[in-house]
Amino acid sequence: MTTTTLSRPGVRSEQVQRPRALEGLVRGQVTTDGDGVRLTRVIGHGLQQRLDPYLMLDAFGTDEPRDYIGGFPDHPHRGFEAITYMIAGRMRHRDSAGHEGLLQNGDVQWMVAGSGLVHSEMPEQEDGRMEGFQLWLNLPAADKMTAPAWRDIPAAAIPRFVTDAGAEVSVIAGSSHGVQGAMQRPVTEPLYLDMTIEPGGRFAQPLPAERNVFIYVYRGELHAGGRTVSAGYLGLFANSAGSDGLELSVAADAEGSVRAILVAGQPLREPIAQHGPFVMNTREQLYQAAADYQSGAFHAVRAGTL
Repeated sequence: MTTTTLSRPGVRSEQVQRPRALEGLVRGQVTTDGDGVRLTRVIGHGLQQRLDPYLMLDAFGTDEPRDYIGGFPDHPHRGFEAITYMIAGRMRHRDSAGHEGLLQNGDVQWMVAGSGLVHSEMPEQEDGRMEGFQLWLNLPAADKMTAPAWRDIPAAAIPRFVTDAGAEVSVIAGSSHGVQGAMQRPVTEPLYLDMTIEPGGRFAQPLPAERNVFIYVYRGELHAGGRTVSAGYLGLFANSAGSDGLELSVAADAEGSVRAILVAGQPLREPIAQHGPFVMNTREQLYQAAADYQSGAFHAVRAGTL
């Protein structure tokens, strides 16, 4: 599948008549994962039902090699989709189906773990900044044992547009302001935007009231739903009956532009059973996933491309 980069400077800002309120702010927890990689877990178990269909969001950003040099050696996945977005740095990924790729500045890897893969993500740098996100998107029960698949999306293949209200937007998934993103996924219908908003700028995103939606600010500070969201915080929007979207703005006297990701999806409303890298619907399915992995079944899997 080929995506053509789309740049649309001067797109007219869309209007939202009944914007959502901001329900709450969440500060991520600093932790380590893989071989000692330091990261911030923004979404974990406590928010999975509220932010259905999203299971996890990890943010990583450091100039210290000791915080990332160990990487993420071989580990299994089953039952969800993993989206890795590199803002800065170089990360090599490999999986047990024989796929390999290099993620660099602005690149995305979209992996459907499905019935199971063994995967690794290792840095290809010994110094300099490494920064980005990994987002886990749940699969519906009917698709959890689908064949694994993947797609590497270079930065140049991610559609972008600029609004006349001072926002520059990369559309990783879904659709915004008439621009189709690099990925479209069924059932959960994810929207994934990376936004840069200039001082005095605004951004509006129409969105059905039943979609769960959040923003995560990683540079600066913006205003949303009547509240302020600073860097390092997730802003959770209320599912207000009658609302038709959300509005974001940046103060005119802000010190530089603000950067944030905006993520939304259609909730599955299904049971979630998770044990580490396995996400299923029942405890029995988790036992089976562990048994399949231990038997080597994950290494025999074939995977396709998205």
